[in-house]
Amino acid sequence: MITTKDIDVIVVGELNVDLILNQISTFPEIGKEILAQQMTLTLGSSSAIFASNLSCLGANVAFIGKIGRDQFGEVVLQSLKAKGVDTNLIIQQPNLNTGATVVLNFDEDRAMVTHPGAMNELRLTDISPAQLSRAKHLHFSSYFLQPGLQKEVRELFILAKELGLTTSFDTQWDPQEKWDLDLAQILPYVDVFLPNEKELFKLTRKNTLTEAIAALPEKANTVLVKMGNKGSVSWSKGRLLSMEPFLNEEVVDAIGAGDSFNAGFIYKYIQGASVEECQRFGNLTGAVSTTAAGGTTAFTDYNKIKKIAQEKFGYAL
Repeated sequence: MITTKDIDVIVVGELNVDLILNQISTFPEIGKEILAQQMTLTLGSSSAIFASNLSCLGANVAFIGKIGRDQFGEVVLQSLKAKGVDTNLIIQQPNLNTGATVVLNFDEDRAMVTHPGAMNELRLTDISPAQLSRAKHLHFSSYFLQPGLQKEVRELFILAKELGLTTSFDTQWDPQEKWDLDLAQILPYVDVFLPNEKELFKLTRKNTLTEAIAALPEKANTVLVKMGNKGSVSWSKGRLLSMEPFLNEEVVDAIGAGDSFNAGFIYKYIQGASVEECQRFGNLTGAVSTTAAGGTTAFTDYNKIKKIAQEKFGYAL
């Protein structure tokens, strides 16, 4: 088995493109038509946005996922490669369609329709111990969009821990809103759990942040709760820390802001930074994401991110 740790973070997750419709006056109604004044086809999926932006921050990132051998699949591959992500472990199957999401942005909110396609088909058997062993850290995202992995997620995290990796997990939203996930079976093997506030309420069946955090399994490790323009809250080793956001007064859209928070947090985490430092940097990278359309266009390289941080938020990196 390969033992050289030549990858900082290996991402296991879903892959799709986003067709983003901006500058709409309202959400559509059945039987009616509205106009979008701006349209963008870009790399989508929580996992891919995370991987792309983490790579731009300077980490060595590889991706394991499944796509079709089609035009959308090429958009995914070329977009990841352009951001420096290693795509050699991505599986292309000619009998599958690459997933796609239509995103309608209205102010700081959005509505989405997703065709999962190949996202349904990734299995634990597609992921070898030899591949995982090359990495220092495993990130898994979008549990509810990957039915092929749902029953095997615990085994994936256990395998990663046995191979010496640290781990992080972001469930993302459940489109069916069943929220059928046994956190007590999984979180003991997750070093950093990264839900947003609404997702945490749904997962714990609680209505306040205090109740939701108290309802987490006793063996949960570090938990980061993303709260949009309210900042974030971390819970680690019994310590609760609320942190103010970096507010963008001219939000372009909020697509990928949570994934960008994840990228910033994990970038610092793999360097051994404190939870507080990781959280602050996550708040910053989440805000940086809102300065450009889509989840990745604000992230080209570390110098641009540094410039945006200074000019938009008065924060020196």
